[in-house]
Amino acid sequence: MENAKLESAVVGEEHWTDKGEVKLFLWNKYLERPANKKGTIVFVHGSSMASQPTFDLAVDGRPFSSVMNYFATLGYDTWSVDMEGYGRSSKHRDITCDISNGADDLAAATAYIEALRGAGPVHMYGISSGALRAALFAERYPERVNKLVLDAFVWTGEGSPTLAARRQKLPEFLASKRRPINYEFVQSIFSRDHADCAEARVVDAFASAICALDDSMPNGTYIDMCSKLPLVDPEKITAPTLILRGQYDGIASISDLLGFFEKLPHPDKQFTVMEGISHASFQQKNYLMVYDILAAYLGRVAPVYK
Repeated sequence: MENAKLESAVVGEEHWTDKGEVKLFLWNKYLERPANKKGTIVFVHGSSMASQPTFDLAVDGRPFSSVMNYFATLGYDTWSVDMEGYGRSSKHRDITCDISNGADDLAAATAYIEALRGAGPVHMYGISSGALRAALFAERYPERVNKLVLDAFVWTGEGSPTLAARRQKLPEFLASKRRPINYEFVQSIFSRDHADCAEARVVDAFASAICALDDSMPNGTYIDMCSKLPLVDPEKITAPTLILRGQYDGIASISDLLGFFEKLPHPDKQFTVMEGISHASFQQKNYLMVYDILAAYLGRVAPVYK
């Protein structure tokens, strides 16, 4: 009951901004009068789903299925954005919507948030290809990022079974701008690495929410991850950075991620392997553990220098 009461106090608002001729949909959740204002978080979705199914999912009997609700109750101003080609954002341009284009979307979204809220640098969390978008954005706009969180990230792609399998379809991805998706495809995200890391009812809710918004997805991120890695230079990311890697995630090897981690220049950096997690962290059985790791990093007391 207490969790339900906390979540019921969270306000949700839709916003729109422009990127040239492109309309971008932003979703904002917050408390009207939080006890402690803790800053702003922008959540960045992956290759095969829009933002609200990923970050504002509702599942009966599962407290805080919405990560946006959870962090709003902690006092954060939480935002997500549908990348161009996804969800409620524009889909009319004949482009693949690659990683670089997604970083442009984040530039437009953060400019809008700053103009509206005047909040300064934001915390940014990205998952899978969303982590690549977030990292590239942080490389281009270091002044706009407070702390960066990269979940299910990949750097060079070396040792990735998921990308090795995906590369077999690269000619198919190159032949079209978009690929069809359906309920069964979304289910396969949870079975490809390690079975039983997510509850069937959560996978069902997630798949249903994704398919209610889209029946196809842009191919750009798949093409980039299969044929153009590395896309990000860790030595140019100056923000404090947390790298999250699920125990069973097949998108990147630990050695690939540790190589990236070693080159990050900021002394405030953390690498965490999440026990019992495969790829889609917030839809897993251990999702509250992921929230706890994320909240601890974002809320850490700043160091004191003499």
